[in-house]
Amino acid sequence: MSQLKPTWEATWRAIGLLRELPEGARVEDRWTRDRWSFTGHRDRVAAGEPPQPRRDDAVTAAQKLAAREQAQGQLEAHEALDDPLVMAGRRLAGEAFAAEVVEVTMAWTESKRPAPRPLVAVRTDDRPHLGEKTKVYRSLDGRPQTAEFVRYEEDGSLLLRILDRMGRSKEPAEGSVPEKGERISWTLFEHDQRVGPKLPDPEETPWTHGGPPRTDAVELPDAVTPEDVL
Repeated sequence: MSQLKPTWEATWRAIGLLRELPEGARVEDRWTRDRWSFTGHRDRVAAGEPPQPRRDDAVTAAQKLAAREQAQGQLEAHEALDDPLVMAGRRLAGEAFAAEVVEVTMAWTESKRPAPRPLVAVRTDDRPHLGEKTKVYRSLDGRPQTAEFVRYEEDGSLLLRILDRMGRSKEPAEGSVPEKGERISWTLFEHDQRVGPKLPDPEETPWTHGGPPRTDAVELPDAVTPEDVL
């Protein structure tokens, strides 16, 4: 017992330190979704449904895989947005960058109803993997605002064009456009994962993927000899 006591006490000290850390801003939303998911599972089992089929059909398997990939991508994005140390790793990988706004130039779309598309020049010491029209995102009031990379300026700054979350009028809503001197974290990954395309019903999938059997299949004889082939 004396040999285990230091480890036991150190474990509880570590747990106490973890409990003192502030909760991530996006943890509550994930926790709510996890509880709803478990509640749905509990209700299905209580209704007599099997908890998990032995083998999923192709469509169900694809849906489950897509749901898990979406949840994993969202978790990784939220962890970076909530934890500066995680975000630092994404910045080193070129998947995000912290930048100071050095200039803002108002611009609008050329249409019958012009919409604001301000150009924002930012300066950063990071090295994000940016290409023409690469989308970048920042958190605005807890929701992502999208911009696209336009070009590198001669002074080394990056020129971004804001694309959304500025209201529906010609003049952008207050606070929706970055201001000069503001320091902002931008990411090359989306903050919320998009839902993939709708998959067909199992009955509408080809026979190679678990759908109805072929009706035009050719029946072969019991034994095929070389003479039959020739």
